[in-house]
Amino acid sequence: PVFSGHFPGRPVVPGVLLLDWVQSAVQAHLGQDVCALIDAKFHAPATPTDALELEFDVQTAAIRFEVRSGLRKIASGRFDPPAVE
Repeated sequence: PVFSGHFPGRPVVPGVLLLDWVQSAVQAHLGQDVCALIDAKFHAPATPTDALELEFDVQTAAIRFEVRSGLRKIASGRFDPPAVE
């Protein structure tokens, strides 16, 4: 259902779905919620058949991420890191 309207005959993965996947993966790795999305850039479309890889780096000021399909950069951005308790 997420592909209806994105786009008939040539489906792409909606950006919000990519961001949700990234956020869920980062939170699962950290064992806690991230605070907010600082920025996101979409460099190339991803299709439903693309194998996607996620790399992220947890830093004090931000959690940087990059989504790739092979050598093609799909998306990148930053989340605020979790608050230190």
